[in-house]
Amino acid sequence: QVQLVESGGGLVEPGGSLRLSCVVSGVIFNLNNMCWYRQVPGKERELVANIVGDGMTNYADSTKGRFTITRGNAKNTVYLQMNSLKVEETAVYYCNGNKIGYNYWGQGTQVTVSS
Repeated sequence: QVQLVESGGGLVEPGGSLRLSCVVSGVIFNLNNMCWYRQVPGKERELVANIVGDGMTNYADSTKGRFTITRGNAKNTVYLQMNSLKVEETAVYYCNGNKIGYNYWGQGTQVTVSS
């Protein structure tokens, strides 16, 4: 059974930082594209950042310069370092791993930015 488990969410003050982690289990091959999405109630899930292959990265315009996505040394592990967080970035953050023919989602981790 494939599982993507996110961790690292929580409550942080505006301007603070969090580091999200995602560990994939139950998959024997490399997921070429690892992504972080976020979603707030009533809105569509949006792509925050993704990393393809060995390191090509892509970021939502609103997160460039503040967020960094990296792969871990272990297969199918990905991190999201989030700095200078804003109140409007309060959301459930989801990990996604995919390659042609395969697409997996985690259950999400809540990030709340509030003073």
